[in-house]
Amino acid sequence: MRKLQTTFALTLLLIASLTGKAGSDRPVHEIHSMMIYNFIKYIQWPGYDSSQDFVIGVIGDDNVYSTLNTWYDGKVRGDKKYAVKKFNSVNEITGCHIIYVGKNEGRSFESIQRKLAGYPTLTITDTPGLGQKGSAINFRTVNNKLVFELNQKTVDQANLKVSGQLAAMAILI
Repeated sequence: MRKLQTTFALTLLLIASLTGKAGSDRPVHEIHSMMIYNFIKYIQWPGYDSSQDFVIGVIGDDNVYSTLNTWYDGKVRGDKKYAVKKFNSVNEITGCHIIYVGKNEGRSFESIQRKLAGYPTLTITDTPGLGQKGSAINFRTVNNKLVFELNQKTVDQANLKVSGQLAAMAILI
């Protein structure tokens, strides 16, 4: 467990260094994709069976979808085989362990919340204010650095378990 904590801390430091200055060579959609993958290591989904695909859904950001699809779709990492799905509308969203809601769909967030109510789905957003409105994780930029908010109430409502290490690195809401 200690090795896992160290690996995550080093990964976040690397990501922070990539986003620490304006004009970084690493596009934000790649950084979001790396962080989404790293979040998975620190969250437990109830009833997850490693024989099933671990589904990451994306709505509202083609760049994040393309990056996640290229890096993870169909690949096995640890005990999970990843499937990445793109959704074009709220009505299409189904069967996800994670849903990433890009800025282009931030206005649909409340509809997405209603659709996923009662399911163990981690919502990750990239729109100011959505952490307070119920996104489990929301990306923000503070002093030119990418950080993330964690809404523990939303995580609890989704029946997910977040490690203390991840919570310690977040802005808690």
